[in-house]
Amino acid sequence: MKRFFQKISLYARLPEMRLFWFFLPFLVILLAINIFYLPQIWVFISLIIFLVLGAIILVNNLRFAHSNMEIKIERNQLKSIIFNLSDGVIAYDPNFKILIFNRAAEEIFNLKSEKIINNYFSPEKAQETSLKLLTQVIFPSLAPVVVRQSSPGIYPQIIDLSFDEPGIELRVSTDKIFDSHGQLLGFVKIIHDRTREVELLRSKTEFIGVASHQLRTPLTGLHWALESLNKQSLEDSSKDLVDMALSASSKLLKTVNDLLDVSKIEEGKFGYKFENIDIIKFIEDIIESIKDFARQFGVKIYFQKPEEQQIIVSIDSQKLSMVFSNLLDNAIKYNVQNGQIIISLEKTKEQPYIQISIKDTGVGIPPDQFDKLFTKFFRAENVERISTEGTGLGLYIAKNIIKRHGGEIWVESELNRGSVFYFTLPLDPNLIPAKEITYGEI
Repeated sequence: MKRFFQKISLYARLPEMRLFWFFLPFLVILLAINIFYLPQIWVFISLIIFLVLGAIILVNNLRFAHSNMEIKIERNQLKSIIFNLSDGVIAYDPNFKILIFNRAAEEIFNLKSEKIINNYFSPEKAQETSLKLLTQVIFPSLAPVVVRQSSPGIYPQIIDLSFDEPGIELRVSTDKIFDSHGQLLGFVKIIHDRTREVELLRSKTEFIGVASHQLRTPLTGLHWALESLNKQSLEDSSKDLVDMALSASSKLLKTVNDLLDVSKIEEGKFGYKFENIDIIKFIEDIIESIKDFARQFGVKIYFQKPEEQQIIVSIDSQKLSMVFSNLLDNAIKYNVQNGQIIISLEKTKEQPYIQISIKDTGVGIPPDQFDKLFTKFFRAENVERISTEGTGLGLYIAKNIIKRHGGEIWVESELNRGSVFYFTLPLDPNLIPAKEITYGEI
């Protein structure tokens, strides 16, 4: 009972109870008038009515006060969670008035929330040195380097921003805030400081690049020596030994070259030279160059040409050849005897792209491994059982090359029934990214 009265006392002091206390004296005065001027029966009836109404008003106010108290507690808890998040959180209304600026945001931008909250931001704020970084995050078009990780117009918007002064790498996720009626209230940005991650990746990439470069020179010399020795007249036993060594050196040299390519890609120094090429003729030449290799595995390659006689696209022919080489090499090696590969080319509907598909009748890919397929050093379990050789870098390199061309790459597969790899290339050169993507940003 004591606890109940303590709770009533607490609610009684809440602002929501002011209306009840305001009207209480008037109710008392009205009741007193009834006592002096009405018959006793009506006084009794009025008293009952007043008591019932008073009880209803009191209960409703207590419920309202209780609900408001719960909302305030939840709001304070949410504020505490947001304030203590390890990622920066900035919320602002449609007029760019800052509403939330948490502790992590204070550390990232070296600004105090007291100076930021309730202030309106505009691109002109970038002229102020202390507010330049924050303004560039709120208005990403002002940032020196922007790499989009999501499609335009689709929320949440995810972008990577790179800055030289100060040297900082940020991943910014922006989403809209709506009320229960679908009215736009504002926007919220989650800012993840990935500077250390990028630095670690840069160090690892540089190490791989240096190590691979140092290995490639002696390996190239060794491979050349073995090739020369293989051309000499040798006894059968020596010939077999040289052939084995030559095959091993070729595989090792390919691994080193793949590692070098990855390090260059992640440093943004792979180097692209775009030129206008007839993609139909380009694919025909690729097929002609790989036919003998496919024949060794008993696999036939077919090309389903489009209706057009010629389709001109802007590509780096040497880099795109690497994509076809990796995809076709896998489609041939992991196919079945007397299997086939079908290459198709078509223009996409209502979009300025072409879509190329490479369909095989091979072993397929387990569905639970799709999300890892284009990552570094990954090889599907069923493929490893067929062949222990391979670096797991081919599809990673292919994806980077396609992204650099402004396209997308994906796969559909059914285990033991085959796979279809699709990729797109833009017909409009303006859709090709202006710069290389760096440090695994895809």
